[in-house]
Amino acid sequence: MSITTVPDGPGQTPLTAATVMRYHLCWKHRDLDGVMALYHPDIQYHDFFQNRVLGFSQLRDYVRASLPHEAGEDIVHSDRIRVDGCTAFIQYQVTVQGGDGLVAFQSSEAITVRDGLIWQVNEYATLVRGDAKGRPAGGPRPATSRLGLSPRQLSTMAQDLEHYFQAQRPYLDPELDLQQVADESGYSRNQISYLLNQVLGQSFYRYVNQARLQHLLSRLDNSCATAPVDDLAFNAGFNSLSAFYKCFREHTGLSPKAYLKQISLRART
Repeated sequence: MSITTVPDGPGQTPLTAATVMRYHLCWKHRDLDGVMALYHPDIQYHDFFQNRVLGFSQLRDYVRASLPHEAGEDIVHSDRIRVDGCTAFIQYQVTVQGGDGLVAFQSSEAITVRDGLIWQVNEYATLVRGDAKGRPAGGPRPATSRLGLSPRQLSTMAQDLEHYFQAQRPYLDPELDLQQVADESGYSRNQISYLLNQVLGQSFYRYVNQARLQHLLSRLDNSCATAPVDDLAFNAGFNSLSAFYKCFREHTGLSPKAYLKQISLRART
């Protein structure tokens, strides 16, 4: 394989700085065509989060999927752009929607400019788990995806999983397992497990039990519950009263009896 040399040195610094600044602004303003216009036809885009290399023909779909789309999503640069010859360094945080709020990725790029265009990008990303309000929780931790999933794809998977649970209500099956969810949601078992454990920060059974609890609480709050709470727990998919009571108290801070009393008091006022 031939090695292409790129003009370097202090004389290249102003051209590199101008090109990368335009690139930065196109990303900031969600300008897909602007981003694509700055890529060299021979570009090599190394995405180390997904452990793959993309060429020009693959990048339009990649950039479209990576640009912020939803409310609250953003790209925030955390340091000034540093330029040395034909190479520039950018650090930023990407915030995307996860199944339980916003999820942030700390990212950095080493960008090489050739002929006034982006010729090579080495992109690195590290997951910073967020809580339901989008604040980082637990500090940064490595999250290189060996499953070939970008931050945006992980976000899409979280939304698909949430929609599947809301529309199909699989949690009502007390025997529900990870493989069944993977088969019915269209993802692999490893992908669902990675999403839950590494991105959303919870086990499969915790995720399922929270869905069961929300189902039960909606019935209590709507005052349409006539059966005892224990029966409602089994109807919601819980297969253990101890698991139900633990989940209930963790979520509400109350016992079911105290929660029902609180609802009754609200109804009288």
